[in-house]
Amino acid sequence: MNRTNQKPFRLTEWLFFNFMIKVPKFIPFLFKSQIWQFPNPDRHIYLTFDDGPIPEVTDSILSILEEKQVEATFFCIGDNIKKYPDLFKKIIAKKHAIGNHTFNHLKGWNTSNETYIQNVLLCQAEIEKHHFSVALFRPPYGKIKPKQSKLLREKGFKIIMWDVLSRDYNPNTDSTTCYNNTIRHTESGSIIVFHDSLKAKNNVLESLPKIIDALKEKGYIFKKID
Repeated sequence: MNRTNQKPFRLTEWLFFNFMIKVPKFIPFLFKSQIWQFPNPDRHIYLTFDDGPIPEVTDSILSILEEKQVEATFFCIGDNIKKYPDLFKKIIAKKHAIGNHTFNHLKGWNTSNETYIQNVLLCQAEIEKHHFSVALFRPPYGKIKPKQSKLLREKGFKIIMWDVLSRDYNPNTDSTTCYNNTIRHTESGSIIVFHDSLKAKNNVLESLPKIIDALKEKGYIFKKID
């Protein structure tokens, strides 16, 4: 892809990731090969957590999900799986879905295609050490080049994006804002992003139980991504 073609792609995704809580309809239209929602008539929604597993956070998230009887999808960093294998085993034991989030949390825009794909496969190898195989992938920061996406899809990965961003990672965001961001913009089929990280710890742990209760009251049913 030449420089002229790269600019609209990068500008569009940069605007969406940095300023948009609810992904506008034209983004999935432009990037049809990536999954942004799972439209359905049954009010199913999909809660996802990026960046784990991590001490002080993962266990607490798992406890909340168990208490609320909710299943979710965890997009894990390979290096964190390697450092904290027991935490990773707990996610599997609770029967939540697992996704690949690269080994080193790489930004696709700043990484060569070869290096990026190898880093994804390195994470995949770490996951498979636990006798577990996944076909789900989420690009860190939502930043992936079209060629990288194509290469991963050719290897059998589903590229899972999102349509609702809680912004729990933002130091200028509090748990009330995370709650409002999520409740206002979730609809049937929504893929919602939270973070299993120290940076997001306070926001996610304070807002998550309230969000789950509120969305259940609205008739939504939480599902993991297959």
